[in-house]
Amino acid sequence: MDHVNSHRRRPVERSAAGSPLSSHRRRPVERSAAGSPLSSHRRPPVERSAEGSPLSSHRRPPVERSAAGSPLSSHRRPPVEGSAAGSPLSSHRRPPVERSAEGSPPRDRPLRGRAWLFGDDISTDHIAPGRLFHLRTDLPELAKHVLEDARPEFAAGMRPGDFVVGGRNFGLGSSREHAPRIIKLAGAGAVLAQSFARIFFRNAINVGLPVLQCDTSGIGEQDELEVDLGAGEVRDLTTGAVIPFVPLPEVMVTILDDGGLVAHVRKHGGFALPGGPDT
Repeated sequence: MDHVNSHRRRPVERSAAGSPLSSHRRRPVERSAAGSPLSSHRRPPVERSAEGSPLSSHRRPPVERSAAGSPLSSHRRPPVEGSAAGSPLSSHRRPPVERSAEGSPPRDRPLRGRAWLFGDDISTDHIAPGRLFHLRTDLPELAKHVLEDARPEFAAGMRPGDFVVGGRNFGLGSSREHAPRIIKLAGAGAVLAQSFARIFFRNAINVGLPVLQCDTSGIGEQDELEVDLGAGEVRDLTTGAVIPFVPLPEVMVTILDDGGLVAHVRKHGGFALPGGPDT
């Protein structure tokens, strides 16, 4: 016979659906009109703008806007310095175009100065030292070191109008345009040599530096020279010698007269060279 426990469990109350009902019943959950439960710890109502978007209690300051509606930053850039035409002016301005001290075309006046002698194969690295390549954006400063590696005393000792007198193959090496430019900036009247590297020769003409091919073997150190571009000769005033040089084409003389190729284009509003389409 089965033993029946006298301590029987109380019958479990069940809901209409058959699920047990606890004697410790939960409090009825409050629900919204949509049927979602409402917590007793209710959040404060969210403020909303007229458009319905929530407004934070930590509001950002209003953003300034331009007339076109674009936001204006409180960290505004400083105004850009403008030219008279309204175009911005960079703080890194191009150096001015070099012109002769007298301002007159080279062919209309003789060039006079002392001779500074250099040997054969003077390279563009001798003229504009590679160790000072960082000065290529400051040519007046670089000009203080012109030909320093060939003759350290040249830059400090030369006077405006003095001549650089070389031997064969003057200006060989890299085609750095600032090599002839700093010779001109230093104040040299012209470069005389028995022969020139072709790239240096054309760069020199383009920047307005006369380069004249002639026999320089009879010219002495510090001789007083006079160069007449119109007559095509070099006169050594110290010895009395007259040295002819290879005549420059009229196109090159015109470029030299105008102070260089860029100055020529600015002056004429384009190319106006002898034998060209505009002549």
